[in-house]
Amino acid sequence: MDRETLQGALPEYFAPWVQALGLRVEAFDGDSVTLRLPQDPQLSRVGDMLCGQAMMAAADTAMVLALVNQFGAFRPCTTVQMNTSFLKPLSGQDALVQARIVRAGKTLAFGEIDIRGAVDGKSACRASTTYALL
Repeated sequence: MDRETLQGALPEYFAPWVQALGLRVEAFDGDSVTLRLPQDPQLSRVGDMLCGQAMMAAADTAMVLALVNQFGAFRPCTTVQMNTSFLKPLSGQDALVQARIVRAGKTLAFGEIDIRGAVDGKSACRASTTYALL
């Protein structure tokens, strides 16, 4: 797998509104992918805080790319469950969204996502996910 393939999956497989988030592949390894979600007033609420909806969309997208990385190609899947905990506000900085595969079987995949500030490195959101592999 390479960064260009992962980045190219965004316009290939995701809806235009997800593409509008401006996500960029920052890093990847054997079981994880990290995306950068740029700070944007369109994704912020009062106090320049990144809204939870944008974080959840970025988390879901990062996990699908982690599955692409895991399998070496896009495999149709759908989110079955996402449990999200918002730990603190994230404002005035980009977000780094790291999705890690916990287990990928034949029909289900499980993952964990950490969203942290790109400047301060502090975790702002954690999520656990389950995906059905179609």
